[in-house]
Amino acid sequence: MGGTVVRIVGPDQDGEASDQDRIQCLHDLIREDIVEGRLEPGARLKTAELAKRYGTSTNPVREALHQLQGEGIVIISPNRGARVRPISEDFVRNIYEIRALIEPYLVRWFVDYATDQEIEALEALQRDIDEKRNDYQSYWRANEQFHNIIYGRHYNQEAVAMEFRQREVLHILTRRFAISRARWQAITQEHRDIIEAIKRHDTDSAARVMEQHVRGACQHLIEQMRTASVNNALHRTRK
Repeated sequence: MGGTVVRIVGPDQDGEASDQDRIQCLHDLIREDIVEGRLEPGARLKTAELAKRYGTSTNPVREALHQLQGEGIVIISPNRGARVRPISEDFVRNIYEIRALIEPYLVRWFVDYATDQEIEALEALQRDIDEKRNDYQSYWRANEQFHNIIYGRHYNQEAVAMEFRQREVLHILTRRFAISRARWQAITQEHRDIIEAIKRHDTDSAARVMEQHVRGACQHLIEQMRTASVNNALHRTRK
């Protein structure tokens, strides 16, 4: 397992990074290296090698690996240690199947408790999203805020935290691919339909559109992954 040594966090006021900051930063770096393919599917994840790779000690590596196991990105087996879970269609589909349950559940509560200010903020964010067609990072930030408004105040913070962790993983995956014109049109229409359902206090419609929103995102990402796989195979055969 190669790679240059990286200092994962800066010092705090006492000259040392806090343990939690170090673990979180290390967690983010390992996760990104897995999703980007720098740590290959099925690869063994040895704590000593990872500690050297990221310029840290082995304890935060173990903690980060356990967090990643909880997200399904890393597999830890007795007597075999940790290894990278392949980022396959099944993995992506499983995440979205969970999201197809969580997100409608979260939006149902929001419909009953949304304030006028929150609805106005959603409408403003959607106008912003409409203008970000060719700027993925700006679109993503506006989309994050859109969904955070809907989910953030829900009383079930465990569900909110799970949704957020999965969304971060999907962000790392989806940012490698362009959003197709058809998918972009679906996203914007579904957002508008969700807002209108919230304004009507129509929980069933809001939940139905949110599930459609999730399943459409799943289909789009899997199609993009398949296209990329075919293109990579063609590239290898031409070498």
